[in-house]
Amino acid sequence: MEFSVFKMAIGRPALLLLPLLCSLCCITTFAVILRTTDKDVWANEFEPIELTCLIESISTNNPRIEWKKIKNGVPSYVYFQNKISGDLENRAILREPANLLIRNASRSDSALYRCEVAAIDDQKPFDEILISLAVRVKPVVPRCSVPESITVGSSTELRCVENEGYPPSQYQWFRNSEELPEDPKSSTRFSNSSYIMNTDTGTLKFRIVKKEDAGEYHCQARNEAGYSKCEPQLMEVYDPDIMGISLKVLAGVAALIFVTVGLCHAQKHGYCSCKDHRENDYKVPQHSSPMDYVSADEGHFRHKSSFVI
Repeated sequence: MEFSVFKMAIGRPALLLLPLLCSLCCITTFAVILRTTDKDVWANEFEPIELTCLIESISTNNPRIEWKKIKNGVPSYVYFQNKISGDLENRAILREPANLLIRNASRSDSALYRCEVAAIDDQKPFDEILISLAVRVKPVVPRCSVPESITVGSSTELRCVENEGYPPSQYQWFRNSEELPEDPKSSTRFSNSSYIMNTDTGTLKFRIVKKEDAGEYHCQARNEAGYSKCEPQLMEVYDPDIMGISLKVLAGVAALIFVTVGLCHAQKHGYCSCKDHRENDYKVPQHSSPMDYVSADEGHFRHKSSFVI
C-alpha cells in the first residue's frame, strides 16, 4: 500500500530512472576517481612545480598513495610508504590530497610521473593518472666565431652554438648592438646586405661582403627558460686592392730577406771563392812498342821493323 502511494506520488517516468540513479550513486560513493589539472607540465630549472593528483571520489578513510617516476621506460618510487624517496628526496613534499610539490626542479626531473591511489574499502579500489613533466633549461653562453677581417666581395660565415639549453635554443645575431632581421630585405636599413640567417643552427652567412657589413657582432641564444649572449667581436672589411698591395709588399720583403740570408750563408762557408779552371790538353799516349797501329780503315796493321828470330 505504501509503495503504491509512493509510486503514484513520483510518477511512472521517475520510477524508470530510479535504478539508473541508484547505480550512479553507487559508482560515485564506492569508486576511486582521480583527475589532474594538467597532464603536460612545463617547469623552469631551479623553480618550484606542483604535479596535481586530485581525488574526486573515495570512501576509504586512509587510502594508499604512491608516486612513481618513469624514465626510459623504467619506473622508480618517488613517494612510497608515506615518505619521499629516490631523486626527489629532500626536494619534494606531498600536499593534500595527493599533489606532489617539487621545490627545486632539476633537468633530471624531466620524465613521466604516475600517481596511484588504492582504497580497499571502495568497490573500485584503484585508480591512477599519468603526468608528463618537462623541465626547461636556460641556455649557457654560446660559442661565437666571427672572422677578424674579410675583403669586399668575398663570402664568409659567422657561427653561434650552445648545447645546454632545453628546449633547443633559437639564435639571433646583432651588429653594433642592433638586432639583425632574419630577412634583410624586410628592412630598408639592411636591404643591401646579402646575409642568410639560420635561427635554428646559429649561422650567419654573407654571400657577398660589403663595406657596410663591418662592425661588432654578437649572438644571443634564447628559449622559454631565458637567454644568454656572447661578447661582441669586431669584423673588419677591407678593400681588395689595399689587401693585394699589402700582400705584395710583404712577399717582396720576405724574398729580399731570403736572398740576403742565402748570400751570407754561402759566403760564410766559402762557396763564393772563384778559381780559374783551365781544360787540360789531351795528349795521345806514346807507345814504345815496335808496332805502329794504323787506322781501322786499313783493316790491318804493319810492322816498321822485322823480328829477328
